[in-house]
Amino acid sequence: MDITIQSVRFDASDHLKQFVQQKVNKLEHFFDGIVNAEVILRLDKSESSDNKISEIKLKLPGGELFSKKQAKSFEEGIDQASDALRKQLLKWKEKVRAK
Repeated sequence: MDITIQSVRFDASDHLKQFVQQKVNKLEHFFDGIVNAEVILRLDKSESSDNKISEIKLKLPGGELFSKKQAKSFEEGIDQASDALRKQLLKWKEKVRAK
């Protein structure tokens, strides 16, 4: 699977990029038909501590899945977004089997 990571308004560290790759690669265990993944890490302008936005878009044969989470750290946001996508992938898999 091809994973694209974009960081908006900051430079992502190698540690953060590796963490993102590990989490997104784990999604292939639930559905191996993932074509590619696009991850966008963005800093929000708000003054609150929950100003880190993590978005993951998965392209599948015949559709796309998307999750966007806002958290105190990018790791926490990626964790929550990948959990949400895991649930979506399981539903997608059931739909594909039903056809």
